[in-house]
Amino acid sequence: MKSLRVAIIGATGLVGRTMLRTMEERGFPIDELIAVASERSVGKKIPVNSGEVEIVGIDDVIAAKPDIALFSAGGETSLEWAPKFASAGITVVDN
Repeated sequence: MKSLRVAIIGATGLVGRTMLRTMEERGFPIDELIAVASERSVGKKIPVNSGEVEIVGIDDVIAAKPDIALFSAGGETSLEWAPKFASAGITVVDN
């Protein structure tokens, strides 16, 4: 089975944290989680499952080539970035 790489854009916001918690509760099969937030959060760590994930900036994520990008960072961010992710072959889901 192919490993699944998921990026959550807006991971530190209420909806992003809820996405993370729901995926954890339901055992969503993620091999690598990429947590994305605003520049002021880059470098901070958030708890995920039994460990932590470091926050990265949105500029770095497309190059990381996640399989799925879940957007919960607001309409302007989605309008600007979702098409760029989709053009790179990444499946985009915008709440």
